[in-house]
Amino acid sequence: MKTPTVISVGLLALTLVPGPLAAQQVQTQTIQVGGAAGEMPMMQMPGMGRQMKSGTGRIRGRVVTTDSGSPVRRAQVRISGADVLPKSAVTDNEGRYEFRDLPSGKYTINATKSGYVSVQYGQTRPFEQGKSIELVESQPMEKADIVMPRGSVISGRVMDEFGDPMPDATVTAMRQTWSNGRRRLQSAGRTAQSNDLGQYRIYGLPPGEYYISATMRGAEMMVTEMAMAASFSINTSGAQPSGSEPRSGYSPTYYPGTPNGGEAQRIALGAGEEKGNADFGLLPVKLAKVTGTVIGSDGKPVEGAMINLAPRNAGEMPFPNPFGGSRTDKNGNFTLPSVAPGDYTLRASGMRMIVSGGEGGDNMVFTTRINMGGGDGQTEFGAVPLSVNGDDVPNVMIVTSKGTTATGHVTWEGGSKPTNTATVRISALAADSDGPVVLSGGSAAVAADGGFEIKGIAGQRLFRVAGLPQGWLLKSVRLNGQDITDTGIEVKPNEPLTGLEVVLTSKTTEITGSVKSGNDPAADYTVVIFAEDPTKWTVPMTRFVTGTRPNQDGRFQVKNLPPGSYYAVALDYIAQGEWNDPEVLERLKERATRFTLDEGKVETLDLKLSGS
Repeated sequence: MKTPTVISVGLLALTLVPGPLAAQQVQTQTIQVGGAAGEMPMMQMPGMGRQMKSGTGRIRGRVVTTDSGSPVRRAQVRISGADVLPKSAVTDNEGRYEFRDLPSGKYTINATKSGYVSVQYGQTRPFEQGKSIELVESQPMEKADIVMPRGSVISGRVMDEFGDPMPDATVTAMRQTWSNGRRRLQSAGRTAQSNDLGQYRIYGLPPGEYYISATMRGAEMMVTEMAMAASFSINTSGAQPSGSEPRSGYSPTYYPGTPNGGEAQRIALGAGEEKGNADFGLLPVKLAKVTGTVIGSDGKPVEGAMINLAPRNAGEMPFPNPFGGSRTDKNGNFTLPSVAPGDYTLRASGMRMIVSGGEGGDNMVFTTRINMGGGDGQTEFGAVPLSVNGDDVPNVMIVTSKGTTATGHVTWEGGSKPTNTATVRISALAADSDGPVVLSGGSAAVAADGGFEIKGIAGQRLFRVAGLPQGWLLKSVRLNGQDITDTGIEVKPNEPLTGLEVVLTSKTTEITGSVKSGNDPAADYTVVIFAEDPTKWTVPMTRFVTGTRPNQDGRFQVKNLPPGSYYAVALDYIAQGEWNDPEVLERLKERATRFTLDEGKVETLDLKLSGS
């Protein structure tokens, strides 16, 4: 019997069935994509840094359809809040759900079911935020009803250049959104796989405008190749599978048949509408072989480094690397055999393995931890620009470095230092990354004396804080007296960064208020708040622009914006995230209310509803 090998990559997992030689052995590999060369963006998990609570509050409601009001049975309903772990429930035959034992606090609820558009409580239009539910201690809330529209559908066929069907193509619905400083195409979260007739069907889409893309390689293939490359590195011979190298392939293609996202044709969908015959052919391209060598900071070849390509126009592609990756041999050499034309960043990440063995019943158990990109200050990484036009690209050299170390301390202002600081971490996030793969950088816990040390980082970095106790927020980040909170700093690989001061404050800010439509209170709106200074709209990961929706009582609240001068405007509708577009903010400024937010203060606003 073949025993599976379980491999986890980041948040993804897969199971491989080894050959006969692996029988009666269980080999578990954990690939940690970490540190300066490959860490996923640091996320603050729900409740991180807080004590989980329980209470006697309750929320009940029904999930019903938009068209007829009939119950949506077996819908998945999920609730999340700052002081509770996420919970889920399944609706009964009448579409009812219930959450009990809730402490006081603010909650969001969303519902999902196949064939319907996933929505949040209080959401009435596509791509807008839902409303929060705010409970006081022991409060019951009845009739927290959620209305689910039936999803729209786009269907069609994917073909090759001869008009023959292309099975197993990954087809993605994409939207134009404002992200990372510019408008770009990004996945709407719905994909499909073409069948043996080349047919695809993407369902559950909200009404709106979409662009369709197709590629012959997707996330699953990349994860498999990465895991297999890691697995082969365990073989002391360094041998890898060999075979014919394809010299032609297919470029990621947009409907109705273009490799350029700017030339893609949009498809407009109404509520519950199905649009078929969105047929298009994948574009054949000449594939090139890219070969080169990875040299470490000690001048020696790097064995076992992971190599991958990230297109520089990654924001317009359905997946960042549809042409796979490779690893270096004992001489530091690598080959990427099938690379489509385009402009890329070629990245090399060192790989360190820790192998442990032991008895597992009748089987021998091996555990292999594979760390790509470090964060420990020892693992090396490097990158070079690469342009491919169909011809082979030989002799590419990547020189790696260990990055450098940033050290500093945390200062607590405005009150006594809290006692529960064990979860506080300082992270160095990449301020100049582009596309869906973010080379985030390292992070470090804060020591009892307030000191921290982040290893293995380089490039333009922003320093942020995760796991803060309730009632505290980031005030500033200073380097030798200079404020770099929002500008970041260029970290050079061989120059240690010292003298960082992260200032945290208990003088939090709050904006609260209500909105009127004419003379009547408005219950359904979005408030956009943005800094008066336009230069703060476009700084990386800006803290000065936000949007919010009202709670169940029609009031809105925004906490922890930095002090300063702001505009606020209440809109009937704006899609989530559209307020990050500077052109949108420039238009909204003319009808917005100006106000000043002081440190440690609560500002109350009474706004008039403006047209969207």
